[in-house]
Amino acid sequence: MPASLDLSTLRRHAVARSLFTPTTLLKAVEKLGGFVQADPLRAPARAQDLTLRHRVKDYRAGDLERRYPRLPLQEDFFINYGFVTPELRALMHPRTTRRVWDKPRWKLANAVLAEVERLGEAHPAEVDAALGHGPVKNWFGGNSRLSTELLDGLHYRGHLDVVRRDSGTRVYRLGPTWEAHPDPQTAMDALADVLVQKYAPLPAGSLSLLIRMLFHGAHQWRELAPTTIARAKARLAQTRIDGVDWYWPADEDPTRGWRIPSQVRLLAPFDPVVWDRRRFELLWGWAYRFEAYTPAAKRVRGHYALPLLWRDQVIGWANAGVKGGRLQLDCGYVSGKAPRDAGFRAALEEEQARLATFLGVSTG
Repeated sequence: MPASLDLSTLRRHAVARSLFTPTTLLKAVEKLGGFVQADPLRAPARAQDLTLRHRVKDYRAGDLERRYPRLPLQEDFFINYGFVTPELRALMHPRTTRRVWDKPRWKLANAVLAEVERLGEAHPAEVDAALGHGPVKNWFGGNSRLSTELLDGLHYRGHLDVVRRDSGTRVYRLGPTWEAHPDPQTAMDALADVLVQKYAPLPAGSLSLLIRMLFHGAHQWRELAPTTIARAKARLAQTRIDGVDWYWPADEDPTRGWRIPSQVRLLAPFDPVVWDRRRFELLWGWAYRFEAYTPAAKRVRGHYALPLLWRDQVIGWANAGVKGGRLQLDCGYVSGKAPRDAGFRAALEEEQARLATFLGVSTG
């Protein structure tokens, strides 16, 4: 192992390879492995928008949703829910599911498919009005419409595409006919490579966890996870630092002198730079937790704390909100105070201005 290959080198590698020079929306998604995680919370914007704003030139909040009908992307599950490229989606379908539908359930589902075909583009309310399936208890104990539940299930199974969102609600059309992949192990290797492209460099425990999470996107090949993990470890570049094995794409050199600008960047909680909490603690030495679903009295850093990246160091967090058309930013720091580095205050103000422009508001 070269003497220069240490945690600080991997930290620069992690930041620079993910926060590449802003490009077009589609190219940015492709450079992220073909997947952008989505989340419905808007604080101050949705996670997919907060992720893309650093990587897409002149990106504005909501651009992905506005442009979605014209883009070759689809909403779908990967290791979690988000937006995927056609190439990535084709690796995962036809997909089996953990919950197997019986014949009566499929009879209802086929009626939904027939109604979607009749409508061409189907809003759940239209399907429910036509079929009158009524309410059911959903998985978290609340009420939802059976038609909506069936539409969700058919979408997950690859029978439906999401055409667009109507005030946040998915509008569907019939999906493609999927052909089984001729070589499941090759497909799983390709899916593992997507994960590495998006989240590298990865400690061994995180690499294994991510590949096992392919259970969600490629349930039919869940038994191939152990073999896929072993094959990934054999082909990836790797090193051991302080007893931890790290992995990254074999064609990348972490020591090449990755350029890190003197810039502040507020990251989404699901941004690839900070998504893996195990890696986060190894690289930055403190624990970041997403607290939106934590009771308010137990929150340490706030409802939707955005990790605050200064150069290649995550030194704190910020809670951002809009009040009276003005962006308000409340920052906290791991050390208890802002850094005294020359240029930090100006860099933070520049990031606040960029965030305000992205949101279409003025700075506070």
